[in-house]
Amino acid sequence: MSETSPIPSSDSSPINDGDHLTPEMIVRELDRYVIGQDQAKRAVAIAMRNRWRRQRVPDDLRQEIMPNNIILIGPTGVGKTEIARRLSGLAGAPFVKVEATKFTEVGYVGRDVDSIIRELVDLAVSQVRAEHTERVKKKAEIHVRERLLDLLLPSPPTRAKEENDENHAKWERTREKLGKKLDDGELEDRMIELDLSEDAMSMMHIFAQGGIEEMGIDLQEIFGGMIPRKRKKRRTTIAEARQLLLGDETGKLIDMDVVIKEAIHRTENLGIVFLDEIDKIAGSGRHDGPDVSREGVQRDILPVVEGTSVITKYGIVHTDHILFIGSGAFTVSKPSDLIPELQGRFPIRVELSSLSVKDFVRILTEPENALIKQYTALLATEGVKLSFTHDAIQEIADTADRVNRKMENIGARRLQTVLTKLLENILFDAPYPKLRTIRITKSKVINTLKDIVKDEDITRFIL
Repeated sequence: MSETSPIPSSDSSPINDGDHLTPEMIVRELDRYVIGQDQAKRAVAIAMRNRWRRQRVPDDLRQEIMPNNIILIGPTGVGKTEIARRLSGLAGAPFVKVEATKFTEVGYVGRDVDSIIRELVDLAVSQVRAEHTERVKKKAEIHVRERLLDLLLPSPPTRAKEENDENHAKWERTREKLGKKLDDGELEDRMIELDLSEDAMSMMHIFAQGGIEEMGIDLQEIFGGMIPRKRKKRRTTIAEARQLLLGDETGKLIDMDVVIKEAIHRTENLGIVFLDEIDKIAGSGRHDGPDVSREGVQRDILPVVEGTSVITKYGIVHTDHILFIGSGAFTVSKPSDLIPELQGRFPIRVELSSLSVKDFVRILTEPENALIKQYTALLATEGVKLSFTHDAIQEIADTADRVNRKMENIGARRLQTVLTKLLENILFDAPYPKLRTIRITKSKVINTLKDIVKDEDITRFIL
C-alpha cells in the first residue's frame, strides 16, 4: 500500500489508505472508538507505521525487518480486542481473532495452529474479491441488463436480420422500449426462466503439516474443458434474476488469479492475528504428563509467529511479516511464564489500566459507537425519542462499577448488561409506547436497578 496528508477532522470517515496512516492519525482514529489506553494505542500505531516503513527500505534489508509483535496485558473489558480490531479496519488489513485456548498440540484432538493462517488468507481473499467486485460492478450491471433483455426479447436469427430490415428495425424499437421499462423498474415482478451454471468444484483433501485441509480444485480447468459444466434452469422474477445474473457476470469479469495473488501478498505483509487469552497457555509450574493445551501449544505457535510456510488452498503463505498481537489478563501467570523463545517473538509489552467510573461515563457517551447512541438509534426506529440526563449516565456508570467490584470484573462489558436491564421494559413495550418521548433520570436508574445494588447474589439479575 502506498502512504502523508493533512489529518482529517473527527467527523471524517475511517481512513483506509495506508499512505495516510501516520502514528498520530492512527491514535486519533482509535480515540473515536476506544476510551483511554493511550500507551497501548501508541504501541500499535508505531507497529503499524513500521510496516509501512518496511515496504520502502531497500530490498536486501526488507526481509530482515521483523514485525513489532505486541502483548497487551490487562483485565477483560478494557479495550484490548477493540484496539486490535479497529487497527485492522484502519489499514484495510485482513484480521483474525483467535482464542489461544482453542488449540491443542499436534497429534491431539483439537484445532491446529496452521488453521489461523488459513482463516486469515480466506478473509483476505474475500476482502480483495469484494474490492474487485465493486470495481467491475457498473460493467457487470450493463451485461446483466443485456442478458435480461435477451431473455425478454430474444435476438432474431442472423438471416432474418439480413432478409427483412423492417422487421429487424421493429425488433430494435421493441427492445428499446423494454429496456426503458426495465430501467424504470416496471418489470421487476415479471417471471422469466434462467439457465444458470452450477459450480463444478470438487473438494479434495490434502494432508498438511497440521492435519487434513479441504482444497478446492477446479476440475474443469485441470482437464481443459473435458468435464461439462452442469446447467440448472430456474424460474424467477426479474428482480431476483438481476441479483443472480449480477453474481454470474461479476465472476466473469474478475480474474481470480489476480485476486488470490493480491490476497496472499496482503496476508503476508498486512495481516494481523489477535491471539486472545494467551495467558491461559502460559506455564505456571511443573506438570506431570503431557501438557497438550499449554506448553505444547506454545511450541506449535512459535514457528508460525517466528516465520514459516503454511499450505492453504490458495497456495503457500509465509508468516514472517504477519503482525501478531497477544492479549491476556495475566492474573495467575505472567508473560515470563511463556517459553523463552515465544517471549522473544513478542518484544513489545503494554499494560492496560483498569477502567474507572469516569472512564465508564466517557464510554457511554463519547465514542462514535457509544452504547447510549446505539440504544437511542434502536428506539428511534420505533418512533421513540430516548434521552438521558447527565446524572442518569453518572448513576449507570456508578452501578456498573459497583457490580464489577462485587463480583467478577468484566470491565466495560458490564455497561451493556446494566443498560439492558435498565431499558428492558422500554425495549419490550416500544412497539406500542404510551409516550413517544422518554427521558431517563437518576431516580429512574436507581429505582430500576435497586435490586441489583441490594441483593448480594446479583448473578440472576445481571449475568
